[in-house]
Amino acid sequence: MTVGPVMRDESTAEFFDGTGAGQLLLRRCPVGHFSESAATQCTTCSCAELTWTPASGGATLVSWAVTPGKAAGAEPPESLMLVIAELDEGPWWWSQLQNCDPQELRVGRRLRVEFQRPDADHEAVPVFVLADS
Repeated sequence: MTVGPVMRDESTAEFFDGTGAGQLLLRRCPVGHFSESAATQCTTCSCAELTWTPASGGATLVSWAVTPGKAAGAEPPESLMLVIAELDEGPWWWSQLQNCDPQELRVGRRLRVEFQRPDADHEAVPVFVLADS
């Protein structure tokens, strides 16, 4: 299953520099709280002094949805699996889950981040895969 094309703008440039280098970047305040990459202030303490910090790449499955036979460009059509995961650093992240049988899923299942680029003209985006059991 492939991801759709995504292009950077001024506000996403640093994030996509990270994904291009194989790193999921989160925002971190001086106290050490992690926030989502789009945050402009800490989601825990409201500090506006945030730096980009690489995430570990580990996550835990919180929820998921499966749309049978709807993945774009797949022949035959594959299921599209969307997940919400709690990153090891705390923030929740939603993305696609790749290369997985939906029957293998359960709340608490370990995931890891990988990156997929639809083509050379678009940005690499984070997706999840099942972590080794």
